[in-house]
Amino acid sequence: MTTADSSLITARSMRGYFHSAFATASRNQDVAVNDMTSAYVINLLASFSQSATLRAVSDDGQHHRPLALLYADALDAETPEQRNRALRSLGDLALFISGIFTDSLARKLVDVDYYVGMGASAYISIHDSLQQRTDQFARGELFGELARQFSTLVDVLAEISEMSGLKSNSDVLRTYEIWLHTGSERARKQLARSNIFPLSDTNSLQTH
Repeated sequence: MTTADSSLITARSMRGYFHSAFATASRNQDVAVNDMTSAYVINLLASFSQSATLRAVSDDGQHHRPLALLYADALDAETPEQRNRALRSLGDLALFISGIFTDSLARKLVDVDYYVGMGASAYISIHDSLQQRTDQFARGELFGELARQFSTLVDVLAEISEMSGLKSNSDVLRTYEIWLHTGSERARKQLARSNIFPLSDTNSLQTH
């Protein structure tokens, strides 16, 4: 078997794993998105499982570039296509980090709500741009749903992260922080299972 064949099988297996995990997490949380959106997120997860994808949006391969700098790339773009590519990189990274590595944002300068706001804004900007083109209407609708469902998809990815052993569900304080910042329904249910029932009017969900 050639190296190319091995890489192909690995990629297919990874995508198959995330397809199953996404379906399970979505079913557990009663989340419904269209097939194009679910396929996009599954491919995103499979792509970020490859180190080359993370390296493309990182600083010397060590840390991912701040979202503000990725946004600056979009502002400096010379064409609408380049702008949308930069915004897509921003949105994809924000979704991946806020869903899969939510706990890594604890006690950082910015928390998960910042990633949610930036990612959703990036996707809705792509949607607005593509809606102006009749040949790109379907893709525009895809990014529109990604923007509208961003917080929900973060919850789905967080469950996938737990299923994959990438994070622990034992930190109740962190769960409360996530609920406080994002209004996550999944976090609220996790708190309830620990007999913690935060008041809905204390939710500090911010609009970006």
